[in-house]
Amino acid sequence: MPGSRYSLRFGWNNGPILLLLLLLSLPGTASAAMVSAIEIGASSVTMRFDKPVATASAFMLTGPQRIAVDLPGARMGRIAASGGMIASTRHGQYDPNTARVVFELNRSAIVGDASFSADHLSLTLTLKPVTESLFARAVRRGRQLFGLNDKPVDPKAAQRGGITVPLDPPRPLPVPAVTGARGSNRPLVVIDAGHGGHDPGSQSADGRYREKDVALGIAQAIRDELVASGRVRVALTRNTDRFLVLGERREIARRLKADLFISVHADSAENRAARGASIYTLSEVASDRVAAQLAAKENRADILNGVDLGGENNEVSSILLDLAQRETMNISSQFAALLQREMAPTIHFKDDAHRFAGLIVLKAPDVPSVLLETGYISNDDDLALLLSKEYRRNIASGVRRAVEIHFARRLAGE
Repeated sequence: MPGSRYSLRFGWNNGPILLLLLLLSLPGTASAAMVSAIEIGASSVTMRFDKPVATASAFMLTGPQRIAVDLPGARMGRIAASGGMIASTRHGQYDPNTARVVFELNRSAIVGDASFSADHLSLTLTLKPVTESLFARAVRRGRQLFGLNDKPVDPKAAQRGGITVPLDPPRPLPVPAVTGARGSNRPLVVIDAGHGGHDPGSQSADGRYREKDVALGIAQAIRDELVASGRVRVALTRNTDRFLVLGERREIARRLKADLFISVHADSAENRAARGASIYTLSEVASDRVAAQLAAKENRADILNGVDLGGENNEVSSILLDLAQRETMNISSQFAALLQREMAPTIHFKDDAHRFAGLIVLKAPDVPSVLLETGYISNDDDLALLLSKEYRRNIASGVRRAVEIHFARRLAGE
């Protein structure tokens, strides 16, 4: 292929993958497979189709506990089913080419195994009862794929009559520029502007202002203040309106060997009277209902249009139990208290401003991390502050003082 494009060639013997591509290329739903029946056993669910379905995926949802199954190249019939671990079944057309079936559970269970029949006219999910904590881990793990041929394809081995699909070359994780104090021995602070790109975050009541823009402006103000201090090195995870999945944000900090990670956001609430800043640090147990709701909202930034972009895995979850992670969490909490103290003279904080939540973006096991909610974009008074240069300077000055004291203490061994 000319230029920098990559291509992947599939022979006609690459059954499921090729069938999926062909199904997705068909306009409308006239030739789509119909989900003709759903059979529920004591610990299994079988979906039957009138035409072959190449692939499927499933992911877990909470509030209430559910299993969602997406079927590309399929459409739904009029089906209702329950029994076993399934309390009820709902379904619909997620998009013209994808049927979605949602099974509401009457107890915590996950998809332990899934297999298509040889002719791909049925898919059987084996359900496995689990504890609440294991179900929550499955939710974080995200989407499971079924029916794909996992064997790597050798383009040279493709048979005649295959099709060629152009692919963009793989993009390495971008490492942002580091500015500020000279010398690699100076502490490095990574500032993360929340949301970005096709993820706008929260919005003002009139829809004119978006969290992603407010967060970027404040992050840049903090960067400029820290650079002007000449005492630390600084990097921004994003300096433009671009999307990063949550795992990438913390991995940028880890690849740069950051000494501190600060994620900048703007809060929102249905109660438009709610206002004030707050600071979050990592905990698998939320400090209150508001913290739990915020974690659910922010962690969903990786799931857009029903597609899990985060790829959260068991390895990161298990690291949270390690003693090294606990030490990092302790340092994060100490910095959060210091940050609130230094910002408080000019920034209004909510009561109980330091809160704890299981935020994915804070889960770097070896980088002390905090998430700073700078105010409520849903509150008119806070919004006016968030848009003002003076308020942004006040935030930046408070962060600078806290950062300087934090590293002075670390240097002194406190």
